[in-house]
Amino acid sequence: MDQIARHIESLIFVADQPLSAREISTVLNDAHGSPIAKQDLDDALEAIKQRYAKDDYSYELVHINGGYQLMTKPAYHHTVGTYLKQLNRKKLSKSALETLSIIAYRQPIIKSEIEAVRGVNCDYAVQKLLDKELVEILGRSDGPGRPLLYGTSPKFMDYFGLSTIADLPKLKDIAPPEDSIGEVPDLSPSDQEE
Repeated sequence: MDQIARHIESLIFVADQPLSAREISTVLNDAHGSPIAKQDLDDALEAIKQRYAKDDYSYELVHINGGYQLMTKPAYHHTVGTYLKQLNRKKLSKSALETLSIIAYRQPIIKSEIEAVRGVNCDYAVQKLLDKELVEILGRSDGPGRPLLYGTSPKFMDYFGLSTIADLPKLKDIAPPEDSIGEVPDLSPSDQEE
């Protein structure tokens, strides 16, 4: 039984979403060439659940969304949440911010249009934005070669605290002030050198 439990535990550990008992059974059958009895599977899952229920562990086996997943115990949510916030707040490079701005204001947009605005290749910046899930692929353009169309993702909205794209600042509101060349600054007597 311990051997089965360790195999099940390894599957649940590497899965990025809850694994159903059926999925676990199918993998074990394919990996070992013999079916596992439902009762043996249930017993192994219960053994894993009991082991991680002890205070020695900061995580537990939870039955969620029709499957099993290892999750942090409630006592550690604040610590993990702080880490995840810090991870998500890592600064974007200047080129990534420029690329993200172009995508946000001109979406849906293809990469060649982004590059036309920036004047440089943006493959790396677009890939980083996709990795951070701030940008998503919306489909394909009808143009020659059917290039990918990019737009902002729901995570972008959360990251910048927006309800809709219409909440983005208007470009006229963030335009830099006009240069005023030749204007003499107002110097009070205390500012003048004696």
